[in-house]
Amino acid sequence: MFKFFNTVASISVTELQEKMKGTIHLLDVRTPNEYRSGHISKAKNVPLNKVDGYKGSLTEEVYVICQSGMRSKKAAKILQKKGYSVVNIRGGMSQWAGQIRGGK
Repeated sequence: MFKFFNTVASISVTELQEKMKGTIHLLDVRTPNEYRSGHISKAKNVPLNKVDGYKGSLTEEVYVICQSGMRSKKAAKILQKKGYSVVNIRGGMSQWAGQIRGGK
């Protein structure tokens, strides 16, 4: 049996804001400099080039964000192949209107 298309689930930044009222695992796959310049407080920085080494719980959904949604989509596909349940954030930080924080 072949899987031609292994689609990744995605939600908008508005939907992410709703999800963040609870506990979620949010990975920011931008570079450390981009992350330090402003990120969502619950986000953990795991740059795209290091996503393959990510070690998290396979039983919990992982949300992935970047600047525009392209890198997070790539990261989501990598994580999905490793067995994670992944949700990509469409539009990324460029669409995020919620609070952000700088630094680590």
